[in-house]
Order: sequence, then structure tokens, then C-alpha cells
Amino acid sequence: MWETLPNWFWIIFYLFLLATLGTAIFCLVKSKMKNLSIIAIVFALTVPIVSLINSIERAEGMNELDYLIHELQQGATWSVFVTTGYSFLIVWWIVFLFKNDTKKNEPVAN
Repeated sequence: MWETLPNWFWIIFYLFLLATLGTAIFCLVKSKMKNLSIIAIVFALTVPIVSLINSIERAEGMNELDYLIHELQQGATWSVFVTTGYSFLIVWWIVFLFKNDTKKNEPVAN
């Protein structure tokens, strides 16, 4: 039996992806950060699939994160794509939160 990451990790991971997908769709509908939202939707849908498909072939005793790091060190294209995708999603959240935060702090014109 293969080693895997703990259940709490997977719960947080999938909640992160669902929240990202939901907020990106919301932003797209509201025409806010349109281009970034489209990219976030594409990454939120494709990165987990690419990661899952390629993690199936990992050696026994390696979890998904260990295998991703190992393949990234080997220069595998899929691991670069997955790492870039996850990094973009984190940056997207930072931009999303700061853009909404700055709008709250702006003075209201009378």
C-alpha cells in the first residue's frame, strides 16, 4: 500500500481549490480581475488532475509531496507546471484579498 498525505491535508487542499474556483468564477461574473480569474480557473481545474495522473506512478513509500519535490529536482515538465500552478493560485489569493481590502479603506466621495 502506498503512502499518502494525512486526511486533514486533503480536506484543506480541496477546500482551497473549491474556494479558489468559486471566488474566481465570482470575480469573472462581476468582471473583476478578468484575466487573472480565467487563469485561476484553468489552474484550479487542471493542476490537480495533472498532479493526480502523474503521482500514480510514484514509488512505494513516497507520498505525493515527496514525489512532486523529487520530480521537480529531476526537471519533469509536469512538476514544473504543477508547482507554477499552485504558486499562481497562492498569488491570486493574495491579489484578490488585497484588491478587496484596498477598496474597503478608500474614502467614500459625497
